[in-house]
Formats: sequence, structure tokens, C-alpha cells
Amino acid sequence: MIQKNNISSLSDEELIIRYKKSNNQEIIGELYTRYSHLVYGVCLKYLKNVPEAKDTLMHVFEKLIVGLKKYDISFFKSWLYQLAKNECLMKLRKKSKTHFQEIEQYDWEDNTQDEIKEKEEKEEELQLLEKAIDKLNDKQKVCIELFYLKKMSYQEVVNQTNFTLKEVKSAIQNGKRKLKIIMEELSV
Repeated sequence: MIQKNNISSLSDEELIIRYKKSNNQEIIGELYTRYSHLVYGVCLKYLKNVPEAKDTLMHVFEKLIVGLKKYDISFFKSWLYQLAKNECLMKLRKKSKTHFQEIEQYDWEDNTQDEIKEKEEKEEELQLLEKAIDKLNDKQKVCIELFYLKKMSYQEVVNQTNFTLKEVKSAIQNGKRKLKIIMEELSV
């Protein structure tokens, strides 16, 4: 057993290393204490429903128990954000599929079908974008997500990642260029 004071003084990386060796659930508890409010915020942002956000928060931390052992994680906070975001998007997709099946049961006018088709195309585009972002290197992925998805300024990204301002600007610029190429390849 690790004493609580020792756990709280460790960095995220040190906690993950210890968890991989010991499988100590107190470490998950410490990560929950540190990041549950952030994960809850992400869930609430995407799901816009308090009970669903709380439920997804718990589901994310359940996945964390397996994920920490399964993956090599360089930037825990960014990885956790992505995990929470993906859980929310999966939940929304499930909901939209159910909703879409209900809609299909009715006979709608042609313009409504066009709207549905447009939404499907946007969803496909978003899925392509997610796949493309996953193909970026870690630095580009983190900077792109923080800058564009979390709407952070360059300076906030610098503070969040400890990269230099030059590294952040370069990662965003190169990441955008690479995203465009990847999106073109994926849409072919």
C-alpha cells in the first residue's frame, strides 16, 4: 500500500508507471481526484445532460483501469481528454442511430430527406477528421486538439503542454497541412 501523501505528490507519469507495476486502485483514485472535474466538463460539453455526463464520467474512469496498462501514454491529460471525448461521441452516435431509425419509420418530404443526408455527410466528414487527427504525431495531435477543439490560445497551449511557443505554432501549422493531406487520402 502506498501512503496517500506519497501518491498525491507524484506526477501523472509516475502514477501511471506505479499503477502498471502494482495495479493499485488508490492510484486510479488519485487520478480521479485530479481529473474528474475536467472529464465531467468534457462530458457535459458534448452530452449537454447532467445524468448522462456523470454516467459517462464513471465509464471513462472504468476504461482507465484497463487503458493505463494497455497503452503507452505520453501526455496523460490529453489522452484522458481524448478518451472522454470519444466516449461522448460514441454515446451520441448510438443515440443518433436510434433517433435516425425512428425518423425512418415516418414518410417525410423530400427536403427533410436532404437535411438528413446533409447531416450524414457532416457526420462522415467528422469521422474522417477524427481518423486524420489520430494519424498526426503526438505533438501535432495535442496542439491541434487544444487549439482548435478546446479553443485555447497559443499561450494557453504553451502553458498546458510545456512546449515552446515556436514548437506550438510549428506543430499547429504542420498539423493542419498534414491533416489536409490525410483527409484527401481518406476521402478517396
